Amino acid sequence: MGEFFMGLLENRILLAAVAGWFLAQAAKVVLILIMERRFVPERFFGSGGMPSSHSATVCAMASASAALYGSGSFQFAVTAIVAFIVMYDACNVRLETGKQAVAIKELQELFRRMGKSLSAEEKLKELVGHTLSQVLVGGFLGILIGVAVALI
Repeated sequence: MGEFFMGLLENRILLAAVAGWFLAQAAKVVLILIMERRFVPERFFGSGGMPSSHSATVCAMASASAALYGSGSFQFAVTAIVAFIVMYDACNVRLETGKQAVAIKELQELFRRMGKSLSAEEKLKELVGHTLSQVLVGGFLGILIGVAVALI
C-alpha cells in the first residue's frame, strides 16, 4: 500500500494536473478578492469562472506528458486528446448548460409570479461553463504549470 502512495507522489503528470487545478481554483478566489473586494472561499471548489481550472488541469497534464515523454509518446497522445475534449466541453456544452439554467430560472420566476410552481428541485447552477477566454487563460496557466512540474 505504501508503494502505491509513493508512486502517486512521484507521478509528475498527476502532480502537474493537481497543481494546475489547485492554482487555477486559488486564482479564482484571489481575482474575486481583487476585483470585487470580497472573499468568496466557495469559489475554490466551484466550477466556472476565470481561469478555467478544467483547462489548467488537462493542459498541465498534457504539457507535463510532452515534456517528460515527448510529443510522439502514447502518454502525450492520450492526455492531449483528453485535454481537447475537456476544453471543448467546458467552452461549449457546459457553457450552454449555464445559459439554460438562467432561462429556466427566469421561467420559474415567471410561473411563481403567476402563482404556479414549476419545481421545488435543487437550485440550478448558472456558473458551470467557461467562455473562450477563460478556457484559453486556464490552458496557458496549465501549460506553464505542467512544464514547470516536469522540469523540477
